Amino acid sequence: MTTEVRVPTLGESVTEATVATWFKKPGDAVAVDEMLCELETDKVTVEVPAPAAGVMGEIVAAEGDTVGVDALLATIVAGEGAAPAPAPAASAAPAAAADAGAGSTDVMVPTLGESVTEATVSTWFKAVGDTVAQDEMLCELETDKVSVEVPAPAAGVLAEIVAPEGTTVDATAKLAVISESGGAAAPAPAAAAAAPAPAASKDVENAPSANKLMAEKGIDPAGVAGSGRDGRIMKEDVLKAAIAPAAAPAAPAAAPRAPVAAEDASREERVKMTRLRQTIAKRLKDSQNTAAMLTTYNEVDMTEVMALRNEYKDLFLKKHGVKLGFMSFFTKACVHALKEVPEVNAEIDGTDIVYKNYVHMGIAAGTPTGLVVPVIRDADAMSFAAIEKAIAEKGARARDGKLSMAEMQGGSFTISNGGVYGSLMSSPILNPPQSGILGMHKIQDRPMAINGKVEIRPMMYLALSYDHRIVDGKGAVTFLVRVKEALEDPRRLLMDL
Repeated sequence: MTTEVRVPTLGESVTEATVATWFKKPGDAVAVDEMLCELETDKVTVEVPAPAAGVMGEIVAAEGDTVGVDALLATIVAGEGAAPAPAPAASAAPAAAADAGAGSTDVMVPTLGESVTEATVSTWFKAVGDTVAQDEMLCELETDKVSVEVPAPAAGVLAEIVAPEGTTVDATAKLAVISESGGAAAPAPAAAAAAPAPAASKDVENAPSANKLMAEKGIDPAGVAGSGRDGRIMKEDVLKAAIAPAAAPAAPAAAPRAPVAAEDASREERVKMTRLRQTIAKRLKDSQNTAAMLTTYNEVDMTEVMALRNEYKDLFLKKHGVKLGFMSFFTKACVHALKEVPEVNAEIDGTDIVYKNYVHMGIAAGTPTGLVVPVIRDADAMSFAAIEKAIAEKGARARDGKLSMAEMQGGSFTISNGGVYGSLMSSPILNPPQSGILGMHKIQDRPMAINGKVEIRPMMYLALSYDHRIVDGKGAVTFLVRVKEALEDPRRLLMDL
């Protein structure tokens, strides 16, 4: 019986790859899931495991060949030479022996959250051959909104990485294999046998394609700076080292880059968008294409809010253990206004309008990986202290990438504070399917006419973007005026005026 080894799915919009390295040759015994070869695409390196045990038959695509998705790479023959696997496996395929004797554990994609069907492997923190403890973090996945950490389901040795960095996996995919025995780290020696050994000073295994290229070009690994995990040298690092001037390694790292010709490719850098950034782009464009979005503006005198905050902030912190900020005032003011103008707190569902008898307040937060909007549920029933605690807790978790999908779903209205970055005025974009978003801005002293006299007051511009399909101009302006009134006289909030 013959089993075909074909090119696996390479990822979205990737149609071809190059065979970089074969780790087996015709006649070699192979175990199920043992790594046979390595393919390189424009962005990632893809390892091809054996779909069945047996003996390596014909290699159809040699190293350096360009192949398409599902192309035939090689064949595996399940002949007599592979049947008595226990004896030859000890020398020819240690991974098979380890699997048979000690057993192995598959590392699967964890639960990604409601309606999330796929993720991208962003970072591996362990390499093949590394010892891992149970619950130790192995890798990190990126979904449309959050990062998901994948812990080790068992202790042992990382025997195989099925989904390398950059691979898109579905919710039921296998990511790696952990062997319960130290002898299962066979893929690493196999790679070393097929390619020159990495620098002796490194504890990490370089990419096999990088080792091969360094051998071909006569490049010393010690002179190549690795960009992979824990300094692992990748093929791209070798290519950069090959075209670098001879004197470059001796130059200090902090030295300014010398001027380059206009056609020099190093003047530009192409980086693939993260899944989070792709989702942000898609959702914002969908919002523009779907909603009849309009923005109305007003300004608010922050004198009373600032005076109230300064008077009670120390007592507030002492009693509640959290600082009194401006966001709780704005949240309360919006809740107050949404009760009077409920269409701003509604959404369109087909030909129906869904009015919400609650306020799930989204608080937009900038993070190193992009904009996220954690939701404070039932904000209309919360006190100032509860709101401030919720904002502080969710903001910290957003910056650390620890928010779950559930915490960013179901919002009915959003507040975005561009003022923290110095924005004086902007038009916020709707967070679909919501029908309204309030933009806060920088507090700036400006001369204002107060009772016929010019006074310097701390002023803030407010912007309400709304879906004109269900919110009329009158409702939008009324909403913004109610927010302004509540902030300029915070006592109105206490008396629900």
